[in-house]
Amino acid sequence: MKIRPIAGMAMAVLAAAYGAARAAEDLFERAPWSGSALLGAMLYEGDEEVKSGPSLGLRLGYTFNPWWEVEGGLDVAPVLRAREFEDSARYQLDEDTWGIRLGIDALFHLRNQADQRIDPYLSFGAAVMIYGADMGEEDDNIDPVLMVGGGLQYHFNDEWAVRADAKVALAGEDTEFNWILGLGVNYRFGAALPPAPVLSGGDIDSDGDGLLDREEPTYGTDPYDPDTDKDGLTDGQEVREFRTNPLDPDSDLDGLKDGAEVLTYKTNPLDPDTDKGGVADGHEVIEDNTNPLDPADDLMLFRLNIEFDYDKADLRPVYFEQLDKVVKVLQRDPGATARIEGHADRRKTSQREYNLRLSERRAKAVSDYLVRAGGIDPSRLTHKGYGFDRPIAPNDTEENMQKNRRTDIYIRPSGNVSRPAVEVDPSRAASPDVKPDLPRPGEKRPAGAER
Repeated sequence: MKIRPIAGMAMAVLAAAYGAARAAEDLFERAPWSGSALLGAMLYEGDEEVKSGPSLGLRLGYTFNPWWEVEGGLDVAPVLRAREFEDSARYQLDEDTWGIRLGIDALFHLRNQADQRIDPYLSFGAAVMIYGADMGEEDDNIDPVLMVGGGLQYHFNDEWAVRADAKVALAGEDTEFNWILGLGVNYRFGAALPPAPVLSGGDIDSDGDGLLDREEPTYGTDPYDPDTDKDGLTDGQEVREFRTNPLDPDSDLDGLKDGAEVLTYKTNPLDPDTDKGGVADGHEVIEDNTNPLDPADDLMLFRLNIEFDYDKADLRPVYFEQLDKVVKVLQRDPGATARIEGHADRRKTSQREYNLRLSERRAKAVSDYLVRAGGIDPSRLTHKGYGFDRPIAPNDTEENMQKNRRTDIYIRPSGNVSRPAVEVDPSRAASPDVKPDLPRPGEKRPAGAER
């Protein structure tokens, strides 16, 4: 038996499936919202007060990934005929009525990874049925129901698909099994294919990003990718409109991608602190939950260039004076909290996991000092090591790498104490009493060691 051909075929199938899944994830990240319009019917069991009737359904869905989607639904049956029963003692409607279903469902897609066009799914959720007449002897026209079902979509392209689904509505004390059926179309918002190549006077813009193919080598961008650095702005927008770096997703190193700054937060992608409140836009959005456009809500930031001994997290006494200023601020405001963050520079041999662990230990050392020397309650403090993941300057010179080897302390005032005017003198970090952190004679540092 020939193993190699079979193994090759298996690898090809797996690669195709992975590529299809990756393409689907990119699609849903770019265009998560979809809507459907359905024609169908509400089918009722024979002992219900109404007969089955036609319905119109609308759906609005949000797709998290190729498998999971949440969908809100509205189904309207404009005419539901009243059912007559031979048993005259049984409750029955005096006239025809109408029905509306409002519900929310979770959809689990069972997509064929080799052919994304075929898209079966299961669904489950909850809803309420609202009728134009009281449905029962208790004068109640609202009926809570549980929904279970499934369906199938066939995608013609990334935007359009046809769909059919069927849901069982479990309702009533005696557990009526009614059905809601639908057949219609589905449209995915924003899933249109990238613009076709643009021809102008013999010049070509293959990816439609606003830069001609002959211009892209000047900036180092990909002429077949409209967003080379994947920051949410096209290369042409970055070069011509915003003057940002089309090869760096975070041009100002504030922790937010250029596209998010321009499109979502309305901050300046070339200014790390748009509101000039003292804290970077990314830290305000990601960590602080403050407004990067309002300087009044910025936290107090103490940026200390603390040098540690090689591969150690022991604080040198020369830095105690700087930390004592932080202690005083926390003592003046007993309701204030502080977050201590350790950061490192990045060199060619730097190892991410090593630097994360070491910067975490060093941030904890600073936190322990505030507790030990200042009597600060540990519950008011948190610490985090980021290694070299959050630089504030390019790691291209010794001066810039010194800026990245830092300890940041963010203090959130309680609001009950006026903000004291306390400043940290960064020159103390370069005190002549502190020798540069250089290897000792005969000492060899492992690859990836943090300064």
